[in-house]
Amino acid sequence: MKKAYFLLAFSALGIQGYAQKTVDQKVAKLLSEMSLEEKVGQLVQYSGFEYATGPQHSNSAAVLAEIKKGKVGSMLNVAGSEETRAFQKLALQSRLKIPLLFGQDVIHGYRTTFPVNIGQAASWDLGLIEKSERIAATEASAYGIHWTFAPMVDVARDPRWGRVMEGSGEDTYLGTQIGLARIRGFQGKGLGNPDALMACAKHFAAYGAAVGGRDYNSVDMSLRQLHETYLPPFKAAAEAGVATFMNSFNDISGIPATAHPYLLRNLLKEKWNYKGFVVSDWGSIGEMIAHGYAKDASEAAERAVIAGTDMDMESRMYMTELPKLVREGKVDPRLIDDAVGRILTKKFEMGLFDDPYRFSSEKRQKAQTDNAEHRKFGREFGSKSMVLLKNQGNILPLSKTLKTVALIGPFGKETVANHGFWSIAFKDDQQRIVTQYDGIRNQLDKTSVLLYAKGCNVDDNDRSLFAEAVETAKKSDIVIMTLGEGHAMSGEAKSRSSIGFTGVQEELLKEIAKTGKPVVLLINAGRPLIFNWAADHVPAIVYSWWLGTEAGNSIADVLFGTVNPGGKLPMSFPRTEGQIPVYYNHYNTGRPAKNNTDRNYVSAYIDLDNDPKYPFGYGLSYTEFRYSEMNLSSASLKGNQTLEINVTVSNTGKYDGEEVVQLYVRDLFGKLVRPVKELKGFQKVFIKKGESKTVRFKLTPEDLKFFDNDLHFDWESGDFDIMVGTSSQNVQTKRISWIK
Repeated sequence: MKKAYFLLAFSALGIQGYAQKTVDQKVAKLLSEMSLEEKVGQLVQYSGFEYATGPQHSNSAAVLAEIKKGKVGSMLNVAGSEETRAFQKLALQSRLKIPLLFGQDVIHGYRTTFPVNIGQAASWDLGLIEKSERIAATEASAYGIHWTFAPMVDVARDPRWGRVMEGSGEDTYLGTQIGLARIRGFQGKGLGNPDALMACAKHFAAYGAAVGGRDYNSVDMSLRQLHETYLPPFKAAAEAGVATFMNSFNDISGIPATAHPYLLRNLLKEKWNYKGFVVSDWGSIGEMIAHGYAKDASEAAERAVIAGTDMDMESRMYMTELPKLVREGKVDPRLIDDAVGRILTKKFEMGLFDDPYRFSSEKRQKAQTDNAEHRKFGREFGSKSMVLLKNQGNILPLSKTLKTVALIGPFGKETVANHGFWSIAFKDDQQRIVTQYDGIRNQLDKTSVLLYAKGCNVDDNDRSLFAEAVETAKKSDIVIMTLGEGHAMSGEAKSRSSIGFTGVQEELLKEIAKTGKPVVLLINAGRPLIFNWAADHVPAIVYSWWLGTEAGNSIADVLFGTVNPGGKLPMSFPRTEGQIPVYYNHYNTGRPAKNNTDRNYVSAYIDLDNDPKYPFGYGLSYTEFRYSEMNLSSASLKGNQTLEINVTVSNTGKYDGEEVVQLYVRDLFGKLVRPVKELKGFQKVFIKKGESKTVRFKLTPEDLKFFDNDLHFDWESGDFDIMVGTSSQNVQTKRISWIK
């Protein structure tokens, strides 16, 4: 590990132009006045005492005492103008009066919650995603928060992993674009503005590739795969100026990410020249002992700080171990100065030294407690995140003048569940969250009757409510079933080996179907679920995710056609768990399956189709879109020319609507096998019924580059398939040659 001492090829105190020079000089002066213990204190983060997002240590009195001594740099899970002000007052009693940073998991909204992140990704609408984070930052900063532990930019191909709800799905390109939109939204016009939050790119790195989809599990992959699939969203985040990074819990090929010198020191801080700071995930420094990578707290702290982890979140090891390690000569004091300098820089940039209480404003908090415009936006965003999976016989949209409608299922009158996982709890949630029942009731004609039956619970075997539900269905003209997984079944530590409907929900659905009444199925979830019987037998299916504060209104807007759904899946939906991982941009094999019937001596299951139940990029509309033949500017290109791709999309149906036009590329032959297709662009366009729009894409050699096994990033001459279409499976293709 001594080699890592020499990896520090730059200083966090280096001058970067006149504007930065002033901050650097302030940081340098403050560092010169700090004792070793005060420096290490800036590397310490504790959780508040009422709300925890991980295994919590007790002894709040000791924490308060350390804050007063200047031995704490940050607190998480402390929010509200009154509470943050009280903690900040303690910090200002310390010798050097260095203010605290307040962090919080602001994941998909704050006071106003929006769809869970995987649902937001289904909108494929970067403008809406950015605006949602702008609103989240405005609300959270009004409650005294400086820093959010978002966005999660992990690429995830295994829906058994509970944290898929927090990310953007299986695709590197889409995930990168969404991650950048989130950072722009959180950080706004720049750190120092009172409505800007410091964003945090997490989890660095490859957390989404945990073996078996089991949270916190190991990751083992080639460096080429790591760089090509999992690192691009992080590199883009660093280049975009994201304020912080967070480690992942997993080990990568035997080295925990929390103390991974290659990732943190060599790549992030040197090669990428990243100037922000890195925080551990909750307790991950101490967990290296359980990993078997560090024998005790001292070795864990030593390895983490040398590798490049700047702040210790709730391991409580930096404060106890680092001063001793420095005095023993095991940790170079320059590494401590580097870490502290990065953190102090952010505090200066946030304006906390000028006014430590600038985010603790009761007036601002009151103004953002119930912002009607934010709720209005939440309703729009929710409706545009839903995905129409099936609409047999055009059963949707429903008429608002239906005589009798039955809403059946355990989620019909839920309130808090509509938040989804990773949401901030408020005491008035039950009163302010719009239920599905209320949303539907509000849009039905006054003469219509809305019946309700719970039918069953989410995750037990109680069938005692079946009879009432069946009788309710029989009295109706149409049944809206609302099924799925509980809101706390997706998220951190919520991995599932089976991802179907829990409990007896599917049995209930089958019983309702026997009544012969037409059924519209709403699926509430934070991940792709498996629901083959429903997919094959229910005429209309809408994937509604968990939509947030305005969930009921968003759902009703789509069901009754106020909004024409335009969402597309950001992850492939498997047919069964045995098919996982299944993703669109896989490699071909020497024996590729040519179809789903001939499975003899090809790469296929003998008992299952290779393709997913619903592919990446899939989603229907109430209207119909027709694509013209794709037009290419040339079939043969040389050097750094640009390929222009045009396609005209016509709305030939009865409703105005939005379509996500997707561009894919395949590099047919090369020194390494390449994926069967890769997303390289997309545009979401609104087209009125009877109208057409021409969608234009441009490709350059930069879009064709890939990593080889020596991590050279370049492209090769050859033949390429250019594909444009409405999903990863429904495309038209033209072939070109491109020569260097």
